[in-house]
Amino acid sequence: MDTVNPWSCSDVMVHAPASEDEPYWYARVLGIYHAKVWTFHDHVVNGGEIRRMDFLWVRWFGGEPDYQHGFRHAWLPKIGFVPLTDEYAFGFLDPKHVIWCCHLIPTFSCGRTYDLLPVPDSDARRPHYGQTQAQVEKDNWTNYYVNM
Repeated sequence: MDTVNPWSCSDVMVHAPASEDEPYWYARVLGIYHAKVWTFHDHVVNGGEIRRMDFLWVRWFGGEPDYQHGFRHAWLPKIGFVPLTDEYAFGFLDPKHVIWCCHLIPTFSCGRTYDLLPVPDSDARRPHYGQTQAQVEKDNWTNYYVNM
């Protein structure tokens, strides 16, 4: 696994479930956490012991509907953030499921949007060096290309 850093190297890819059309899912890591947990569940080996559990807090990307990509079409995959109204826009991810970090290229021609996360002071929107608060509020690009 690559080094994941929410401030500098935050976009990751994971294998999609077999039922999906696309082979990968993409997410932006917003935070890296751990907790000490325990359980007495019958299916857990050494249940009752306190163990460290690592997890990532992520904001999910989704594929662009009706967009054709791949070598046959000579287009990179195109993704965008899942809207805040979707119950699965944010989630937790086991770090061992991360394949590697990925490089996303903003689709500059589509511009920026505020509609996918209409919350001004959200931890899901991170300031970059030299940005003003007004720039941070419109920091989400509408779409990104997945660099191959």
